[in-house]
Amino acid sequence: MRVIMLFLDGVGIGRKDPAVNPLFAAKLPSLRSILGDELPALGQRKILTDESTLIPLDANLGVEGLPQSGTGQTALFTGENGAAIIGRHFGPYPYSTLRPIIAERNIFRRLRDAGKKVCFANAFPHRFFEYVEKRPTRATVTTYACMQSGIPLLREEDLQDGRAVSADLTGEGWHALGHPEVRVIEPAEAGRRLARLLSDFDFVLFEYWKTDHAGHTASIREAVRVLEDFDALLGGLLEILDVETDLLLITSDHGNLEDCSIKTHTRHPVPAIFHGFRHREVALRTAHHSHPGDLTRVTPALIHSIQRTA
Repeated sequence: MRVIMLFLDGVGIGRKDPAVNPLFAAKLPSLRSILGDELPALGQRKILTDESTLIPLDANLGVEGLPQSGTGQTALFTGENGAAIIGRHFGPYPYSTLRPIIAERNIFRRLRDAGKKVCFANAFPHRFFEYVEKRPTRATVTTYACMQSGIPLLREEDLQDGRAVSADLTGEGWHALGHPEVRVIEPAEAGRRLARLLSDFDFVLFEYWKTDHAGHTASIREAVRVLEDFDALLGGLLEILDVETDLLLITSDHGNLEDCSIKTHTRHPVPAIFHGFRHREVALRTAHHSHPGDLTRVTPALIHSIQRTA
């Protein structure tokens, strides 16, 4: 089994109301194609098709307050309940107490130690490396996990060679960051790049932060644009993904974008979409009748499934 994980920051399961939930205002043919032309809503939190399983995951983790990225991503990428450990939700960066846990328990390290090849597919500009060198506590959970695990963070040359994807999907934003030579591509080509990485790696992660940013604007128009760009990426990825050997997981760390009537995070569940090889089996390992499922269940389920097919 090879797994590609698309991490959408700040996307929960909300009301089926296009006036506030851009998921129901946007044109999302690729996402709908793997979900039987359905989308998750508070009145329909689970979706099952022949090739996909969608389940809701609790992002509140038994802690009061609004979920945040630092603790939510700790739970998602380590399997440890960061919010419960420190007694509150915290973000956007990981709380100091959680850093040793992230360093030792993150999914990249654990898969690498098991002999698997892993890739964090986002490319980072030079100014990012300068920034985190001066402010190491400002690394996100994903970047900190890689830096502590010996997993290389990809750079401009990887992006130019087609071995990485820009966080904005197209690479257009790199021009304003002092990289005018970066070639702008269509979101669908970014998706095809991600799928091709599975020929070299057992686990590939791509992080899309623009969904959370759009949620904080409370602009339906901006949120629709961001979602439709992502859907185009998904379409390109699905052109190449082999559902007989590959598993796609799309999930998030907390709610936000699904309710554009407010600019804050929500306490809604987040979707976990498993598509392709053994999708139902991995979904059941993540959530079943005796455990409804939360963010801490994702990393253990993926590690077990990838190792099982060694």
